[in-house]
Amino acid sequence: MNNNLFEIELYIIEKVKAIRKEKGLTQEQLSLRLDKGVGFIGDIESSKKAKYNIKHLNEIAKILECSPKDFWPDFPL
Repeated sequence: MNNNLFEIELYIIEKVKAIRKEKGLTQEQLSLRLDKGVGFIGDIESSKKAKYNIKHLNEIAKILECSPKDFWPDFPL
């Protein structure tokens, strides 16, 4: 674990980050499209203050035009 996050949470954070960058969105842009404060995604990606919940992942998948399954590993960690 890192900063009280489980390995699966860190994996999902990194997958969302990779897809976000692939789609050309900044942390701020994704935060605003989620109707969150400008630092929301930055806080999660820095693994310091927040983590995603299921609702966040569903909304992010809509924004990034992918499946929520794309954020999860193929096998348990």
